[in-house]
Amino acid sequence: MRKTIVLILALFLTFSLFSQSLTPIDSASAVTFKIKNLGFNTGGSFSGLGGTINFNPDHPDGCNFDVHIDANTVNTGVEMRDDHLRGSDYFDVKNHPQIRFVSEKVTGSQKKGTFSVTGKLTIKGTTKDISFPFTAQPIKDGYLFNGEFKINRRDFKVGGGSTVSDNLTVNLKVVARKV
Repeated sequence: MRKTIVLILALFLTFSLFSQSLTPIDSASAVTFKIKNLGFNTGGSFSGLGGTINFNPDHPDGCNFDVHIDANTVNTGVEMRDDHLRGSDYFDVKNHPQIRFVSEKVTGSQKKGTFSVTGKLTIKGTTKDISFPFTAQPIKDGYLFNGEFKINRRDFKVGGGSTVSDNLTVNLKVVARKV
């Protein structure tokens, strides 16, 4: 009996060494984007961040991210433009309320606190593979993750031909804490 308890404790401790279950904190995080419109830089943001992050910087191969944002929260600071972006031409939030990223692989680098993640990004019902570098900084009860990636909006059937650039940059500042 004693051996069984010791074995169960050892397995539990081994699992906890591999990852910590974290929850993104929407109010402390920022998901922003930049895109050119008529040749001028335009920015915006999303909120409604949620999901689960399992992370241990010493064992990146055991880490995973399953996070989403509320597409209806798109905010460029211009209400009429935001309403247009929520419509069927762009994010079609009525039929596709979430933008979701699910990691498939996390790798470390030689620089402490720097990692790379590969996974599936789903926007407006279209899923594509993306990879990008990110940093993880320990904070009280969790981590601050920072990353940036570029995507082509047309790959996700967001917007048709318009004066808006096809390519945009997404910046992530995600605070995640232990559950």
